[in-house]
Amino acid sequence: MTGGFKDPDVQLIKVDVVKARLLEQEFRLRFRIDNPNGVSLPVRGLDYNVHLNGIQLAEGYSNEWFTVPAHGHHTFEVPVRTNLWRHVRQIVKALEKPDVPIRYSLKGEVKTGMLFGRSVHMSRNGEIIPGDFIPE
Repeated sequence: MTGGFKDPDVQLIKVDVVKARLLEQEFRLRFRIDNPNGVSLPVRGLDYNVHLNGIQLAEGYSNEWFTVPAHGHHTFEVPVRTNLWRHVRQIVKALEKPDVPIRYSLKGEVKTGMLFGRSVHMSRNGEIIPGDFIPE
């Protein structure tokens, strides 16, 4: 990982609800990492923090190891458990208007390399439309 190294691009591509109970919710966050470099990229973990409309949805660490091929991509999933009970009013209010976008923020750090690792900071902000995730 020398001077010509380009940081990988990490995106949150999907959030699946596994279980939604009153006091505990389980999600599966699906990420995609793109490697713009001409050599394979070993990844040894991800610290992450996800917010929806300023409400912390999840934070944690994935210690899954994998290799992203040169000029390729890899998708991986991270299981998350959270308790959104204290934010239920705000969440219900946001879901009352399924066509109104909800802001999201993803911040994290990807641990790359083997012996001489490098941490790649990431920050993504965007919007999702709740109606796209509600089954008809």
